[in-house]
Amino acid sequence: MKSQDETLEDWCRALLQAFELEDVEVDVNEVLALAGVAAHSVVRPAAPLTTFIAGFAAGLASGSGQAPDAVSMQAAMGVARALAQDYAAADSPADPALQAEGAGAARTDAVPGPSLSSGNPGA
Repeated sequence: MKSQDETLEDWCRALLQAFELEDVEVDVNEVLALAGVAAHSVVRPAAPLTTFIAGFAAGLASGSGQAPDAVSMQAAMGVARALAQDYAAADSPADPALQAEGAGAARTDAVPGPSLSSGNPGA
């Protein structure tokens, strides 16, 4: 019987193959860590939503030539992680000063990497 880690790696490879992305490296543990941050900082259902949107943003950045795949993925996950952590901090009554300053706003300047916008003003 396969371990959970082996099953996830097999599943990841199967998905990548189905989408003809065999040459893309995915750090399964990093994706799961991002899901954990989102689940604990926002609400549990934020985990799949966060990882999907981060992946979509990384794909747009990589596909538009803004950065290589690995850089795009790391930047997107970093933005999502920071936003989830800021969301939790802003939602916490522990520091009203942070709430007053809008600590829940995305701080993309704190995360190195390419811009993750699609270049489309409506996106």
